[in-house]
Amino acid sequence: MSAPGLIVTRAGPVTVVAINRPARRNAIDPATAEELLAAFDTFEADEESAVAVLTGVGGSFCSGADLTALAAGDRHRVSPEGPGPLGATRLELTKPVIAAVEGPAVAGGLELALWCDLRVAAEHALFGVFCRRFGIPLVDGGTVRLPRLIGQGRALDLILTGREVRSEEALDIGLVNRVVPDGTALDHAVAWAVELSGLPQRCLRNDRLSVLAQWGLPTKDALATETRLGLDSLNSPDAVIGAERFAAGAGRGGVPLCGDERPTA
Repeated sequence: MSAPGLIVTRAGPVTVVAINRPARRNAIDPATAEELLAAFDTFEADEESAVAVLTGVGGSFCSGADLTALAAGDRHRVSPEGPGPLGATRLELTKPVIAAVEGPAVAGGLELALWCDLRVAAEHALFGVFCRRFGIPLVDGGTVRLPRLIGQGRALDLILTGREVRSEEALDIGLVNRVVPDGTALDHAVAWAVELSGLPQRCLRNDRLSVLAQWGLPTKDALATETRLGLDSLNSPDAVIGAERFAAGAGRGGVPLCGDERPTA
């Protein structure tokens, strides 16, 4: 599925969603925001797609909301309810998404990268709350996800100053997971997505959901959620098959248990 502002492709269990507005450094106008929401709704519903990769074409990840469109009166929907202004940022998916960042991921583009579970950045990737310079607030989860990811003090440094952060610093503070040579972020992200898609999916997804659910919960409730999701994983066929294969000698030395077959969801 492709739309004017997006290029969406699927290769086996991996869906790649590429923002396709290079003339605007992949800034998101309202129409593209709707396309992003639809693309990730489709990914979530696709039982054959296990991991998504979000990227941008033309050497930019995303420069945020399209302020040119905003100045012309084409305003994003900003409401306490419904989707985020940039489309996908309020979705709570059951499957992981990896950001592949080349060039700028700034303002709302940073918020899109933060919405993803993991981030692969090229050496010359650039991050920052550049919307600070123009009086445009963070309303796509940036004030929530950034401090949860890198800590409140570091997050306030970025949010209050709007300064730029290069990939080396982003790796040091935990803003990104991996830094790779320029021009290879998408390839590395897709390879990582393929690796994740080859693991037992119910357990992977349940453990991911437990991590996301524990924010704001008392320890007792968070542990209860972990137990509930863990029991669901233990009761799945994957757990029994995995234990049997381990007992037979598979999976030793870091070799995945799943072999060449992708486990069930």
